Amino acid sequence: MKGATVTGLIDSHCHLDHYADEELPALLTAAKDAGVSGVVTIGTRLANADEQKRLTGFATPDVRVWCTVGTHPDHVDEAPVPSVEEIISRADAPCVIGIGESGLDYFHGMPEVRPRQQESFRQHIGAARALNVPIVIHARQADDDVAQILREETEKGAFPILLHCFASGMDLARCVVELGGYVSFSGIATFPKCGEFRDAARHLPADRILVETDAPYLAPMPYRGKRNEPSYVACTAACLAQERGQELAEFIEMTTGNFFRLFRKAA
Repeated sequence: MKGATVTGLIDSHCHLDHYADEELPALLTAAKDAGVSGVVTIGTRLANADEQKRLTGFATPDVRVWCTVGTHPDHVDEAPVPSVEEIISRADAPCVIGIGESGLDYFHGMPEVRPRQQESFRQHIGAARALNVPIVIHARQADDDVAQILREETEKGAFPILLHCFASGMDLARCVVELGGYVSFSGIATFPKCGEFRDAARHLPADRILVETDAPYLAPMPYRGKRNEPSYVACTAACLAQERGQELAEFIEMTTGNFFRLFRKAA
């Protein structure tokens, strides 16, 4: 990244609630210095929606902060599955630009929990459809069921889709794109042994690709093993631009434009 001019990047998926309030000003300053102009802090428990909204107050004139609200599939057994109306009621602020993250995680979720994950996923989709904002999808070792639910729910009415932290097979990526959705790539795509994800970024349509950190997790090369932060999205962008044979500035303009087309409330 040395010598590169980076501006206008969006970290489409991070978790600012994993940092102390005292850390956030420096974290966002580092993001600005790396060329990041906006971050989305993602909800993992609907009960904590107010906290996600509060964190958007750390926005600066240089770095905007938005949020989503929802319950991660790993946490569906901590509270009753929310109704569509309950989710909608938590998304009642301009700073809430999406629903989630929701989806299916069969790596952590044992078979007895999976029907509950599926029910929660469908409720979150219903809220995203009603509000016409993206559903931010977590998919881990559950590609077929995620694709089936997305197809079934789309038959009830279209809704914006973002498959975050792409680490799935191309079949799921193609399904998401066919349904009008977008795919976001994290630092995983920079790992030397994850060439299949770079291949996916190379072959997916240019107008359907976003970048993210999933901070504080999954720091990209050369920071792998360290705590991730929004500024490191620049490393993922540089890697994928090179993989796609694009100038970095062109790749940033492309992915940032994609972000604002998908997250229309952020405009």
